[in-house]
Amino acid sequence: MPLVQVTMLEGRTADQKRKIAQRITDTMVEEAGARREAIVVAFLEVSKESYASGGVLMADKQPK
Repeated sequence: MPLVQVTMLEGRTADQKRKIAQRITDTMVEEAGARREAIVVAFLEVSKESYASGGVLMADKQPK
């Protein structure tokens, strides 16, 4: 059973996560030959204070 974990900043809607899960599942079926019903997609949402990129907390980065 393939398990795909997506770690991202919190704030996505249920509809966005639904679409992401569908596309990941479709890709696993098409490219890996996995059975659709066996694919698990898990979302791990983290706060901006708990996520860093380039050594800088996302909470400390200026929006562009």
